[in-house]
Amino acid sequence: MIFEQLETYGHEQVVFCHNPDVGLKAIIAIHNTVLGPALGGTRMWPYKTEQDALNDVLRLSRGMTYKNAVAGLNLGGGKAVIIGDPAKDKSEALFRAFGQFVDSQGGRYITAEDVGIDVNDMEYVYRETQFVTGVHQVHGGSGDPSPFTAYGTLQGLMAALNRKFGDEDIGKYAYAVQGLGHVGMEFAKLLKERGAKLFVTDINQELVERAVSELGATAVGLDEIYDVPADVYSPCALGGTVNENTLPRLKAKVICGAANNQLANNAIGDEIAKRGILYAPDYAVNAGGVMNISLEIDGYNRERAMRMMRTIYHNLARIFEIAERDRIPTYQAADRLAEERIQTIGKLKLPMGRSTPRFQGRVRGL
Repeated sequence: MIFEQLETYGHEQVVFCHNPDVGLKAIIAIHNTVLGPALGGTRMWPYKTEQDALNDVLRLSRGMTYKNAVAGLNLGGGKAVIIGDPAKDKSEALFRAFGQFVDSQGGRYITAEDVGIDVNDMEYVYRETQFVTGVHQVHGGSGDPSPFTAYGTLQGLMAALNRKFGDEDIGKYAYAVQGLGHVGMEFAKLLKERGAKLFVTDINQELVERAVSELGATAVGLDEIYDVPADVYSPCALGGTVNENTLPRLKAKVICGAANNQLANNAIGDEIAKRGILYAPDYAVNAGGVMNISLEIDGYNRERAMRMMRTIYHNLARIFEIAERDRIPTYQAADRLAEERIQTIGKLKLPMGRSTPRFQGRVRGL
């Protein structure tokens, strides 16, 4: 079954990482390296089964291939998952053992933070391998990518508003922000700074209360977020929230948020288009974080990073143009843009070959 799954998704390599001495059970999935080394974060999650973990890493790594391609990066797609509860199972030894497995790939896979992982965890991984991005600024890295993901999401939002309503005046509209984690809260702040009306929800009530007190947001229940009178639905938590149960309830005319895999399936993407709702494809919108950390490979520069974030606007505009031209839903248009770039670059003959990532200007050690 595993090889059937790999053939279905088109993966190049899957690495199962096991160190019983430190309790490490992890999977590294390298989906595609045509454009360059596979870059994608590591997620720590208490998966119910190992098959669930495998399914997740295969899906997420494939998504990174498309995200990096649409973002215009010279990077392929990969992802890793660590099976465990981030609230209880973290340790220095576990992350350093994982770092050794990352290092064993020789640069084919470059890791970063994802759900359940923070910059402190990456510090331990970084002690064992240079193939880590999003490391702390004291090492010459870029630090937490969340503000950049949020800013990039804002760029995608402006492109979507312009396409749907003919303007980019964020403050004219109301937003249903689902999820107030690192990225969701930063995104909500950016919306509030521009005068937007906010409806917010999160499983963490303290974050909701913070958004109410600091941003003047209206708090709603976890299930009520789909029913609020918002112009834009912004999923910023886990994926699959746009599905056959929630879509009929949405009042929004635009779906644009920072979460990965927002659509439950392709049929939902088709139905969104039929209903006249504009969907801003998630991996094109939330590429700001990966754009930012990718700059660590050649030497990080914040000004260059902010400039890259603004290209997300133009990437979304291009996707909307393809969707209209080819009369296809926007999620298909995004895939088409990514696949065309991978195929085109894949045909190039590169006489010098692919060099190992350089990571200039970084310092390892304490």
